[in-house]
Order: sequence, then C-alpha cells, then structure tokens
Amino acid sequence: MSDLKKWLAETAETPPEEMSAFFSARLNIYEDHMSAWSEGYRKFARLIPDGARRILDLGCGTGLELDEIFLRLPDAEVTGVDLSADMLQKLKEKHPDKDLRLLCADYLSAEFPAESFDAVISFESLHHFFPEEKRTLYKKLYRCLKRGGVFSLGDYIACCDEEEALLRGAYEEKRRRFPSKDRFVHLDIPLTLAHESELLESAGFCVRPVECVNGATLIRAEKRP
Repeated sequence: MSDLKKWLAETAETPPEEMSAFFSARLNIYEDHMSAWSEGYRKFARLIPDGARRILDLGCGTGLELDEIFLRLPDAEVTGVDLSADMLQKLKEKHPDKDLRLLCADYLSAEFPAESFDAVISFESLHHFFPEEKRTLYKKLYRCLKRGGVFSLGDYIACCDEEEALLRGAYEEKRRRFPSKDRFVHLDIPLTLAHESELLESAGFCVRPVECVNGATLIRAEKRP
C-alpha cells in the first residue's frame, strides 16, 4: 500500500483525462503497454464456452482479447463496444475478415437485445466505474445472455477494503479539485473480489473466480440454464 499511496501523492496535481481522449492519445503505444497481460489474454480466451457463437465485448479497445479468442473461435460474431473511435478503427484493420459489429458508445447506457449473446467479455475496463453503475450493467448483461451463457471478466481488483477506499477517495478528490463536464475520466476505482462478486451475484450470476494473472483477476460468471 505504501507504493500506491506514494504514487497517488505524486499525481495529486495531475488533472484526470477524459476516457476516450486518454486511450486515443496512447493508441500507438497501447498494445505494447498491454503486452504485460499476454498470458492473461490467453487464459482469458479459454473462459469462453467452446460453442459460443455470438459474443459481446465491453471496452474492446484494439481487440487484444479478441486476438486470442479468434484463434479458438474463428467464426465468432462479435459486437464490440468502446468509447474510442480510434481504437475501434485499429481493431477493424487488424481483423478485416471477421464478423465484427463495432459501436463507438458508452456500454453503461447502450441497450442489448434480451437473450442474444452466448458470451459477454470485458478485460481491464470495468475498474473505472462505481458499484452502483456496475450493478445496473450486470443486470443488463444477465438479461442479454442466453440461458447458460457466460460473462467472463478480467480486471484490476482491489487487494483489500483499504485499497478500494483509498482509490475511491482519490477519485472523488480529483473530481472535486478539477471540475469537468466529462462523465468518464481515466481514474481507477476497483472493487475487492468480495464486492465485485456480490454485485454479480445480485444480478443473478453464479460466480467462480478463476485466477489472478499479473494483476488481472479472471472471473467466470454463469447465467443459470
């Protein structure tokens, strides 16, 4: 915790960046930076059911998780949602032969048809949002999954209640000190595994934590048949 507290003190005077602008500005270095989770992406792809055909990817970015999933499921139909049009364009260029429906949108507000996906996935995206936002989202994801479908989550999870509270406090302080009309800013507010699991279970999911890979915790949440 001492390293985290030191980093928060060092960055206290740095204003938060709007979410889509943050990622668009780092497009050229994004995949190199995220290569630290190469093993995590490979293991994450294995959480997708073998028979999955229609997949919803929340915060898909340039599709690093899809690179691995397409190796297993080359004929998958993917709906990818992301705030950055630049990242979506790069994903499209990487996989011109794949069945991709890409939406430059806020997935918290987007609507998805009921029981229309075999799997929903999200890797290193949801730790930017509050529990109350996630609770509403998870209920929506439960509805849009087919019976027996799976929501696979790979994300930054707070190690303890202290870390969760510390980062939420830092978020609220920055929002107070640097007022902005931007709804989404790039600040981390992860939950503990217990709190994340509680939200998923309250939406109806049967939750099974899988493992932690280089700081990314992999969670498999199933919709009951």
